Parts: sequence; structure tokens; C-alpha cells
Amino acid sequence: MIWNEILTLLVVVLTAGSLVRRNEWWFRGLDFPRLQIIALGLLALILLIVPEADWDARRMIALAALLLALTYQFSMVLPYTAIWRTEVKKIALKHYSRDKQISILVANVLMTNNKHYLLLQQIRKFSPDVVLTLETDRIWEQALSAIEPEYPHVVRVPLDNLYGMHLYSRLPLKNAQIKYLLSDQIPSIHATVILPCGAPVSLYCMHPEPPSPTEAQESTLRDAELLMVGDEAKESEDSVIVMGDLNDVAWSRTTRLFQRISGLLDPRIGRHHINTYHADYPIFRWALDHIFHSPDFGLVRMQRVAHIGSDHFPVFTHLQLSRTLEYVQAPEDASSEDEAEAEEKIEEGIEKANETPSAVA
Repeated sequence: MIWNEILTLLVVVLTAGSLVRRNEWWFRGLDFPRLQIIALGLLALILLIVPEADWDARRMIALAALLLALTYQFSMVLPYTAIWRTEVKKIALKHYSRDKQISILVANVLMTNNKHYLLLQQIRKFSPDVVLTLETDRIWEQALSAIEPEYPHVVRVPLDNLYGMHLYSRLPLKNAQIKYLLSDQIPSIHATVILPCGAPVSLYCMHPEPPSPTEAQESTLRDAELLMVGDEAKESEDSVIVMGDLNDVAWSRTTRLFQRISGLLDPRIGRHHINTYHADYPIFRWALDHIFHSPDFGLVRMQRVAHIGSDHFPVFTHLQLSRTLEYVQAPEDASSEDEAEAEEKIEEGIEKANETPSAVA
């Protein structure tokens, strides 16, 4: 085989593998590097068409397979670029209403990272209303106590297993709960934040375990936890924000199913990916840190934050509540097949949790 055939075969196999509906990490991991697969595919396309050679049947088949693979990969990532129609409307400056706004900074700090001052600098720079930190232990908790005078409403879950989390808010928090949905090692925070205008917003803060050879061998628990929260968010009478390091990419089958089940929107659609991981290796980078919200929010601004010494970049998102947007920003409806698939995945997750000694349903 020559290089163009090897690259073509690799791109086609990786694309086909991502279509397999199985939970093993080696299949689910193929949801992540779509941009990298596209880069390989474009290189393969150049190598395939540039050389002057006869277009025999083998070369034609290779070209057709490669074009199909690239078409599929592009269809997954293009919605997260500026050429797509935006899913969330931008709030015009003349319509700003500060008492209806909420700004959020989500930061996976990397527990072993000791550059606490870098995150503190970004918190002071952006001055978000709410800060969610992930992978925070007691050392990080002590370092972040410096912001507590400004953020008096705090939910602390310090853990040394890479799944600690802390929620800091300058806005009042009500009904804050620490939940262990499927594992007694992996918490989530559920709370209601009260905007200055008095409107309640349900917050769901998550950091499920990723499918990988070193952590979860399957995506079953991650998928189930995300869909359980999506199911709960759908029933909420309040506005909703789901945020955190979901250890999944926005274009995966599970995350797109979560959006349809929950009825939540993604402000990145029609704008840009905001790739947050891996902060140190640009060639291996994708969007793992997310903020989804109900259709009654518009976007003020959103951006990736500077490097804080972690393997993740933080994400800053500024939203404004606007009830009229509910009639403009219609989320994609969940079909009966979606509902059945979500229910099946949740049941699989609960069953697997019950089989795992360290997990609780």
C-alpha cells in the first residue's frame, strides 16, 4: 500500500468506528478527534488526487469512500462554526439588562496543578457571578477561600480522587444539594441561583467519569448521568443551566440526545468550538467543558479563558434571561425513539451502578 491508501483506509475505518453504537471506550473515544480525522482526510485526499496516475477501479473506490467519510465528519463539526445558523441569539447592547444577567466561569483546575494564582487572576479579571471549579481538593479549597468574601454562597465538595468540585456564587443560592447519581465517588451539585431580578435558575454542575483505558472502560455511567440530568432539567419549571466538564464532545450522539431530551440550547452552535482540552497540546484539542441552557436565555458573550496551568482551559459564558426568546429559540424536539433510547441508557447505567461495589444508584 502507498501512503494515500493507508491514510484513506485509516480515515474510513475511524469514521466507520464512530458510527458503531457500543459503549466501549475504543468506540466512544472516536467521537472526540473529528477535527483531527478531517485533517488526515484532507491530506489523504490531496495525496490521492494530485499524483498523475490512472484512475482505476481501486482508486475510484478509495476516493468515494474517503469523500463519504469526510462528508460525515464535516457534518458533525460544521454546526460549531460561524457558517452555521446560531442556535442562541446574541443580546444586543441596547437590550442589556444587568439584573437579568448571569455570568459563569467553569474551570477544571487539574487537582495536581499548584498554580492557584492563575485561576484567581482570571476570576478577578472576568468577575463572574458564578464560579464552578472541578478536580478541586482541600488544597484548592484553601487557595480559593480568597474569593469567598466576594462569593459568600459556597457549596464545597473537596475530594482527592479528581472528582471534587466547588460552586461559588455572589448571587443567592437556594436548595443546594450534593448528589451522587450513579457512583458514590462522583458528585454533582444541584442548586437554584436567584438572579438580581428575582428569577430562579436551576443549576446542574457535573463532572462524570470519561470512557478511557485508565478510567471507565465504557461510557455507560457517563451517558446515563448526563441523560438523567437532562430528564430532570426537562421537568424543571425554572430556567435551567447545565454546566461542567462532561467528558464528552458536543457533537457526540449522547450529547446531542441529551440536548433533545432536555430541551436545552448550546450557545457554541453557529459560532465556534471553544476547544478546552488538552490545553498543552493544540493538535489534540476538543471541547469537553460545556454550558447548556434553557431557551429563555440569550448570549451576551462567551470565550475561552487563558491557561491556568491545568490540562483544561476555563470557559466564561455570560447570559441574559429574556422570556420572549422562548418563542424564537425552539430546541429540537425529542422523538419517541429518542425517549426510548434515553430510557434504555439510563436503565443500563443504573444496572451497571448496582453491579459496581463502589457505586450507588
